[in-house]
Amino acid sequence: MTRPLEPSAPLHDISLAEATAVWTRIAAQSFGGPAGQIAVMHRILVDEKRWISEERFLHALNYCMLLPGPEAQQLAIYTGWLMHGTRGGLIAGSLFVLPGFLAILLLSVVYARYQETMVVQALFFGLKAAVLMIVLEAVQRIGRRTLKHPLLWGMAGGAFAALFFFGVPFPLVILAAGLIGYVGSQVRPGLFAGSGGHGPSAPGDAAAPALITAETAPHVTPSWERALRVLGTGLAVWFAPLLLLGAQLGFSSVYWQQAKFFSQMAVVTFGGAYAVLAYIAQQAVETFGWLQPGEMLNGLGMAETTPGPLIQVVQYVGFLGAYRAPEGLSPLAAGLLASVIATWATYVPCFLWIFLGAPYIERLRGNQALSGALTAITAAVVGVILNLSLWFALHTLFGHLQERQFGLVQLDLPVWRTLSLPTLVLSVVAGLALFRFKIGTLPTLALSTALGMGYVFLSRSL
Repeated sequence: MTRPLEPSAPLHDISLAEATAVWTRIAAQSFGGPAGQIAVMHRILVDEKRWISEERFLHALNYCMLLPGPEAQQLAIYTGWLMHGTRGGLIAGSLFVLPGFLAILLLSVVYARYQETMVVQALFFGLKAAVLMIVLEAVQRIGRRTLKHPLLWGMAGGAFAALFFFGVPFPLVILAAGLIGYVGSQVRPGLFAGSGGHGPSAPGDAAAPALITAETAPHVTPSWERALRVLGTGLAVWFAPLLLLGAQLGFSSVYWQQAKFFSQMAVVTFGGAYAVLAYIAQQAVETFGWLQPGEMLNGLGMAETTPGPLIQVVQYVGFLGAYRAPEGLSPLAAGLLASVIATWATYVPCFLWIFLGAPYIERLRGNQALSGALTAITAAVVGVILNLSLWFALHTLFGHLQERQFGLVQLDLPVWRTLSLPTLVLSVVAGLALFRFKIGTLPTLALSTALGMGYVFLSRSL
C-alpha cells in the first residue's frame, strides 16, 4: 500500500486562501533576524490566531534548529505543511522569502549601477558602521545563551582560532564541532545539554484552545518508501534546473560556479546567516573575485533592513558577481539570473529538509546525541561570528591590510595609517546605541545611516 506524501485530512476549517493571507502578513513583518521573525510567527499563529499550540510550535522549532539553513523560514515551511500539506509548506516558505528577494534585487540594481554616485556612497558609508556593531551584538547574544560551561567557551575559542589564525575551512569547523558534541553527549551528557534556540521568550496561553496540538496534528507515517520518493523529488527539483543551466551556459561559467557554491552553503549553514557570512565573504572576495572586501558589509546592511532571512545576502553576492562578468548576457540580465540561482540553491534544500524529516520529528525531539551535536555546533558558531566581526572590522576601518606569515599562522594585519576615523566614530556611536541605550537594530541602522550621509555630504561640500 502506498503511503501518502501529504498529511492526513486537516482537522480544522482554515482554508488555504486564509492561511496564504496570513503568511503574506507574516512575510511583510519578518524583520529583525531569526529571533524577530520567529517572534512574529509565534504572536500571530499561537497567540492571535490560535491555529497552533505553544507545545506544537516549540516542537517544530526544536526540529528546525537541528537543520542547516534559516530556521525561521524552515519553521514557516513546517507549519504550512502541518496545516495544508505540501501546498501549504510551499506557499508559506516561498512567501517568507519573496519580499526580501524583491527588496534586495532592487537594492542590488541600485548599488551596481549607481555605487559611484555620492548618494549611494553616503548611504552605505553609515550602514557599514552599524553592521559592525550588529554583528558584535549577535556574538554577545548567542554567547550569553549558549556558553554555559567552560568547555563550550573553549569550543568557541577553538573555532575562532582555527578560522582566524590557521584558515581552517568553515565546513570543517562545523563538522568537527558536531562530532565533538555527538561523542561528548555520550560521555558527559550534562555538558552538552540543549541550550535553547531563538524561540520566543514568553510562552503563549497554554490553556487557550488551539486548532493544531500534539494530539490533533495530522501526520504522515514515516517509511523508507516515502523518504526515498521525497528525497528523489527534492534532489531533482534542486539540481535539475542548475544542471540544465550549466549545460546551456557552460560548466566553467560564473553561473555554474555560483550554483555549486551556494548549494554547498545550503548544506553547511548551521547557526544561521552570521555564522557562514565570513566564509561566504572570504570565498566571494578572495577565491571568485565577485566582491571587493568592504562590499560584503553593504550586502549585510541590505539584508538587515529588509524583510526575510539574513542569508538572503547571498542574492546580492550572486548579483554583483554576474553583473561584473555577464558572459554573453547584459549585466542586468546576468544579475537577475544570478539572483535567482543564489536564491534557488539556498532555499530549495530547506523545503527538502522539512518535507523529508517532518514525519520523524517525534523521534528526533529529545534525542541526546543530536542535542549534543547541536549544542557543540552552536558554541562553535560564537567563535565563527567573532571571526566574522573581526574580519569585517579590519576591512571596514582600514583602507589597507598587510598579509604576514608566522609559521603556520597567517594574518592580515592593519596598516594603521589607513585607519578611517569617521568610520571608527560612527561605529562607536552605533555601539552605544545598541549596547548602552538598547534602541534596537532598525533604529541603530537608521541613526548610523543618517549620520553617515550627513558626514559625507558635509565633507564633500567643504
